[in-house]
Amino acid sequence: MLAFANDMVARAARRLFADRGEAGLWTIAARGRVVGVLVCEEGTWRLAWFADADRRLVGYGGPVTGDIEALAEALGTQIGQPVSFESLPT
Repeated sequence: MLAFANDMVARAARRLFADRGEAGLWTIAARGRVVGVLVCEEGTWRLAWFADADRRLVGYGGPVTGDIEALAEALGTQIGQPVSFESLPT
């Protein structure tokens, strides 16, 4: 139950930052390890991948917007595994 509550708080925080278009930084995890980051600066969203990230993630060509949950789902579909985001303080 605590894990569920923590997940809901994290989702709410991500949504708040995304809706406001404020600067933000999120790690991107797949298969239990961090493989990249999502950055929002002045309303512009971009993905940055680490050298060992799955090539299918690096090749993602879909939209990158403030809908972080939809992006996580799209990236997960790209590799057939869940992808998660974790907000970092900026």
